[in-house]
Amino acid sequence: MSRQELKVLLRELKKWSAPATVLLSLYIPPGRPVADVVNMLRQEASISQNIKLKRTRDAVESAITTAIDRLVSINKIPENGLVLFCGENFDTGGFKCYMFSPPEKVTVYFYRTDKQFHTEFLEDMVEVSEVYGLLIVERDQGTIGVLRGSRIEVLEEMEGYVPGKHMMGGQSQRRIDRIIEELYHDFLKSFGEKVNNYLLPYLESGKLKGILLGGPGYAKKDFYDSDYIDYRLKKLILLPLIDIGYQGEAGLREMVMKSKDVLKNQKYIEVEDLIEELKYHLAKDDGLVVYGKEEINKALQMGAIDKLIIFDDGTEENEKMVQEAEKYGTKVYLVGDEIPEAEWVRKTFSGMVGKLRFRI
Repeated sequence: MSRQELKVLLRELKKWSAPATVLLSLYIPPGRPVADVVNMLRQEASISQNIKLKRTRDAVESAITTAIDRLVSINKIPENGLVLFCGENFDTGGFKCYMFSPPEKVTVYFYRTDKQFHTEFLEDMVEVSEVYGLLIVERDQGTIGVLRGSRIEVLEEMEGYVPGKHMMGGQSQRRIDRIIEELYHDFLKSFGEKVNNYLLPYLESGKLKGILLGGPGYAKKDFYDSDYIDYRLKKLILLPLIDIGYQGEAGLREMVMKSKDVLKNQKYIEVEDLIEELKYHLAKDDGLVVYGKEEINKALQMGAIDKLIIFDDGTEENEKMVQEAEKYGTKVYLVGDEIPEAEWVRKTFSGMVGKLRFRI
């Protein structure tokens, strides 16, 4: 599969979601025996019999069975590995199963049925860029994500149960405090294991450049001071630790924006700053913003465009525009729905807007 074909497929897969964990994602590195993978899926099919809701059970069984049928049709995992996405779209009732060998080697053996397809391990194959790990942790909640180019992705959100302190007094209080401390330690340990699973493949491929660690309280420092993650990952944690008030995607965005000084040359920050700059010039009406394909083409040929944002819809026309802009020394940012203002660029400027070096 070519990079462009993969790009189009990823865009399609991201449209799929389900109210239950029925969408199957499977990554198989080269060298893994097909029979071992098939046996694993058969065990998962057996376990799925315990799912109580019939529709969910049927959807999971269908995804696993289809994946098995695809795998038994081949003798060997290709040299770049193999990826499968199978599942039912609950909104439309449609069912699809994709099996392909990606343009770069699969470095992780990963299986999951979830509410969405796990495409994160393929993203950097279509947009080669530095990757930063994003971690938010508190006493019983955590978020793991990555910042890749202009994209912030939530990989997993975790919740545990660590009760607050109880004022009982005496030996009972000390016993309860020990139990609470153990629960707290267990949650941080579990969070660290998840971090290793997600971030070590990026580290081993040479793409992980740093890790941001934040949270609302003391848990982030406890996590940093202890050995809950692989020592190689710990070395990449960027200081200072960041005070963050939210979990989830909102928290990851807040953490990235609070780390502007550390990430000043990172694409996400550059795009956000450029959008703010465009809004400033639009408000001043000083003629330094250009949009419309004809106007942009004319400005490019004059060497007048400093920076250009293009909403990436996967068309050849956009690819040609990128190549044309780069001929004239224009810095081009291809953005998708991962940027909060992407919809503003798409609707207001028909997907293309630039900052001029000088008025024309």
